[in-house]
Formats: sequence, structure tokens, C-alpha cells
Amino acid sequence: MQKEAPFIHRDISWLSFNYRVLQEAKDPSVPLFERIKFLAIYSSNLGEYFAVRVAQHINLLKINKKTKKKLDYDPKQVLREIRDVLNYQLEEFSDIFENQIVRELKKYDIRLLRRLQLNQEQEEFVEDYFKDNLMPFVQPVLMIKHKIRPFLSNAALYLMIEMRDKENDKKNDKKQNAIVKIPSDHLPRFITLPSSKAKRKDIIMLDDIIRHNVKYLFPGYEILDTYSIKLTRDAALYIDDEFSGNLLAKIKHSLTKRDVGPPSRLVIDREMPNKQLDFLMDNFGLEKYGVFPEGRYHNNFDFFQFPDFGLTQLKNISFPPLPYKPLEKTEDYFKSLRERDHLVHFPYQSYESVVRFFEEAANDPDVTHIKIIQYRVAKKSRIMSALAKAVKNGKQVSAFIEVKARFDEEANLKWGEFLEKAGVEVHYSFPGLKVHSKAALVRRTEKRGAKLYTYMSTGNFHEDTAKIYSDFGLFTADRRITNEIARVFSYLETVKRPNSNFKHLLVGQFNLRHSLLTLIDQEIENKSMDRPAKILLKMNSLQDPMMIKKLYEASQAGVSIKLIIRGICCLVPGVKGWSENIKVISIVDRFLEHARVFIFHNNGEEKIYLSSADWMTRNLSYRVETVFPIYDESIRKELVEIMNMQLSDNVKARIIDKHDQNKYQKGREELPIRSQSELYYYYKRRMD
Repeated sequence: MQKEAPFIHRDISWLSFNYRVLQEAKDPSVPLFERIKFLAIYSSNLGEYFAVRVAQHINLLKINKKTKKKLDYDPKQVLREIRDVLNYQLEEFSDIFENQIVRELKKYDIRLLRRLQLNQEQEEFVEDYFKDNLMPFVQPVLMIKHKIRPFLSNAALYLMIEMRDKENDKKNDKKQNAIVKIPSDHLPRFITLPSSKAKRKDIIMLDDIIRHNVKYLFPGYEILDTYSIKLTRDAALYIDDEFSGNLLAKIKHSLTKRDVGPPSRLVIDREMPNKQLDFLMDNFGLEKYGVFPEGRYHNNFDFFQFPDFGLTQLKNISFPPLPYKPLEKTEDYFKSLRERDHLVHFPYQSYESVVRFFEEAANDPDVTHIKIIQYRVAKKSRIMSALAKAVKNGKQVSAFIEVKARFDEEANLKWGEFLEKAGVEVHYSFPGLKVHSKAALVRRTEKRGAKLYTYMSTGNFHEDTAKIYSDFGLFTADRRITNEIARVFSYLETVKRPNSNFKHLLVGQFNLRHSLLTLIDQEIENKSMDRPAKILLKMNSLQDPMMIKKLYEASQAGVSIKLIIRGICCLVPGVKGWSENIKVISIVDRFLEHARVFIFHNNGEEKIYLSSADWMTRNLSYRVETVFPIYDESIRKELVEIMNMQLSDNVKARIIDKHDQNKYQKGREELPIRSQSELYYYYKRRMD
């Protein structure tokens, strides 16, 4: 048995997750346009990963070189591992795109052409397109070593051009380099070409239109070759640990610097010669661990824009959200909440019941208070509009806005300003702490006195992501829960710790970590007394060393542990002496698995929780999170059925094990069980 507990570095585990996304792109059973979309998701994920996670390792490496301080890990070794894994993945990405996707497109008379494949009519078209549409955006810049270093915008596309002066360089064969931006931030990445055949659909990428026309930008030069490049910059806002000064002002100031941060990754065409690469590395001050060769095209998240030509048969079967009738069709909304708890499951069920919670509260003359925690919301939000309307109707409305929600900082600042102008009492982020709870509270005056209603969720108040993220939301008027949620809001608004302890909710900064450890300890104790002992957990990420060691301890004691982890999983299952009793699967499918569900057997009296928190150190120690119990028996039964459905998935579930191969899980049944499809029809049957 190995002496130290087995542990995978979080950023290496994340690469394994993103590879599961890439697996969807190469799965022939996935509709073709959906496979293209998964290429976009893989690329988009990778961009954020480099802008935040890899940038952090690079910064630590630089700091370590200067201070010579010992770190608890070697950032250079992690960067080396990241590079090794990614080189393999990016080669596979290119192979999937060029040798699978492009060939499949041809079967449907869709051809993605390069510039040398164009006929005369198409050449004339791209030349006209270039003159009419691209000329205002392309700004050619010569690059001269140590003299002219053009600034590359974060995540923008460029062509590096190798060329030679036709007149002056004939004798010495001196070559020069230049940069031209590909303006995919202003124009479509995919341009439809005229075709000689009626049924055929010819497309060219914006990159190749510029390649074809670059000669017009450099008259007098012979174009020798072009190579696509992209620079990713450090996008982190270094404010999380600041405890003084005006936090809002610091965030606003930091946002202006995000796009000019230091380079964290240079993506190049793998065909680029070493001489050109050395020139770029020297120019931008990059080490080899920051250079990643890809195929001919970068910024592949633009595949989200790939034209579908109306070929709906190449997309997923439509799963329109199903109405949750008990709340969407009821004439007395709050009476329905008083009668029993309600669980909604997105995107299988409509988000309308959540929106109605706020719109009913805004219009109900008996509602006096509305409170909400905003982490991420949609660009156009009926919920935010309802809060503004509620103020006009005389309600006391307060919103806690977490302006440190990564990549949503600017949007949240704008929403804060909107709500303040509407008269909402707005509270902003705490220094050194993120508020990640997903909750809302309504106070209503009724015959028997004031009544509290709450909505809590595993996901954000975001009407758009609710269509693609799989999350649970609970409506309840149960005083055990509403009174404690009121205490959470009191803490956020006054920054004063509650006078009494939380007995039902598990709340970050109060009792969350300790309660979870206690729940696991109870299963260990039950096993020691020969009682059944089981733990079933579903979450996005499992990284916290203390929680992982406690799960290892439970496994060693004989507790049966089953985990459904979508993303990062630093725990290593199936290791002798450590984790033989732990099984882990990951489900990647058409919807993003985002819900957190914790079930502890508790000697037959199961304790079931839904949560805003993953088991990561940041969630358990540095955030305000809410984990809420499920007391309604019918909902408890429903959640167990859903979890068992997911555990039985033999189509989209991958096995997470010590070999890290992401093999698909094969069930005992020969009948294919695809849990997301099963869930949709599960809810459809329950409607009747």
C-alpha cells in the first residue's frame, strides 16, 4: 500500500474532464452539428483554463524564481505535465476536425474549402468580400526584432506572415515578418461561398480569405508563408485576498487591465518553423512551457457559429422544457407553496416557475419584502425586471451581488447599478470571501401573521443557462428552512454572525465543512457496528484534501461510496488499501451536469441534501455556500430515483479510475440507458 494518500493535481484532472468533452466531438452517435459544438466547448473551456489556471502557475513560477521560496508543489512540473497532455489532446482535436468532421460534412454536400480549392468565381467573391468588409479591420504591422513589438489582444486571432522584398532582397534573401489581425470579433468566422451546384454548400473561414488577399496588404513583397497565432493573457483579478479599501473600485480598475495582462499561452500553427517560433517567443517573452502547437485554425470556440443550413436532422432531437404545472398553472401561487414543497429540475422542466416566484411577489399586495443573492444572471432578465417593479409597488427589496463572479464581474456591476437606480437596496461582495449561495426569500403578511417563502437552488438565477445547465431548485415554506435562510440574508446584509447556530442548513463560514465530516463519520460508525453504510454524492468538482482523506477513511472502513463527478476529481478510486470501495463516474452529454446532491444512508433514514457547493477548498473554506436538506418524502424519493438513473447510465457515463482513460461505463443491461434522455421522458410521463 502506498504511504501517502493518492491525489491527482486539480489542473491535470481538469484536462481529463475536458477530454471527455472532446470524446463527444468524436462520438459518431452524436449528431454532426452537435459534434462541431463540442469542439467549440472544448476550445472555449481551454481558453478560460489558460487565462486563469495556467496563468496562475506561470505567475507562481516567476515569483518562485525571484524569492526562492519553497512551494508545496513544483509549478514547472505541473506546466510540463499540462503541456504533455495537451499536445496529445490538440493533435487529436485536429484529427477529429480534419479527418472526421470535414469528411462527414461532405456527405451532406457541405464543403469547408481552403483558398487553393477555390474556383474562379469563388476567388473573385473572396477578393470582393475582402475589399468590401475586411479592409477597415486589418492593420498590417511589420515586426522588427527588439524594435517593433506589436501588442496582441487577448484571445484574438492573427496571421504571422513570412515575406521577402521583391526588389531589395533578391541578393541577400533577407526575410521579414509581419502581423495581421483576423477580425473574427467583428465579422462571421464562416463565410458562405457561391457554388456552381445548387445543392452544394461551400464555406470558407475568414482566416483563409485573409490568406488569399494578404498580398494586397504588402505590395512589393513576395508572401512566402502564413501561420496563424493567438495569445492568451492572464485574466485573473488579484483581489480575492484584499481586506481594505474600496473593493468595488478595485474590481472596476482591475477589469480595465484584464485584456492587457501578461501572456499565459501562445498558440501556434504546428507547421511553423522553429526560427519563426523563436522569434515570437523572444518578442513576447515566453518560455517553451507557454507555447502550444495546434492545427491551422485557432479560436475554435467560433464553431458555435457554424452555419446549419436548416439541416435539423444533424442536431439533437428537441427537448423543449416541460411545464411544472403545480406552480405554472396554479391560480394561487403562494397557496401552492404553503401546501407542500416543490422541486423543479432544469432544463427538463421550465424555468417559468422560478420567474413567476419573483413576478408574483412583485405584484402581490401582501408581499412586503423580497431578497435575492445574485451570482450570475442573464443579459435580459425578467427576474431583475421583477425586482425593479417590486420597488415601484412599495416592496422592500434587497439584493446581494457577488461582483467577483469570474468573467461576470462587469455584468454584475451593471446590474447593481440598474437595481440601485430602481431603488433596490444593493449589497456587494465581501473582501477575501465569495458569496456563492443561490437563494431568494419572500416575506408575506397573511391571516396568521408574517409568512416566509424561499427558493434555493444548485444553480444561478440565470434564465439562459437554465436551458442547458442541469440544476435543481427547491421551493419551500417550511419554517425550519425559511428561518435559517433569513439568518443567512441577515448576515450578508449586516455582516454580523447569527446569534443561534444553523441546525438544518449547512452554511459556508459556519458549519458546512464540520457537518459534512460528521455525516461521513456517522457512516463510518454505522459500518463499525455492522449496519449498512453508504454514501452517494454528485457534484461538479472534488478537490479538497481533507474531504478526500475522509472519504478514503470511510472506504477503508468498508463504507460503500459512489460518486458522480462531472469535472475535477482529485480523488483516485480503486487504489488498494485506500479506495477499493469508491466508484466514480462522470456524465458528459447534451446538458451540462451542474447539480450537487449528497445522500447519506444513515442506517436507513437517509439524509438528503442539495447544494450550491462543490467539495473544493475554495467552496468549503472561502465562500458563503448553502447546503439545504430535503424533508418532503415524495421529493426525497424522486431524487433517489434520479440518482439511480444516472448511476445506471451506460451510454454517456465514463469511468473515473486510477488509469485515467475515461472509458465508457457498460451496464449490466443490454438496453442503452442514456440518463439525460431517460430523465426527460421520466418528467414527461409524470405530467399526465
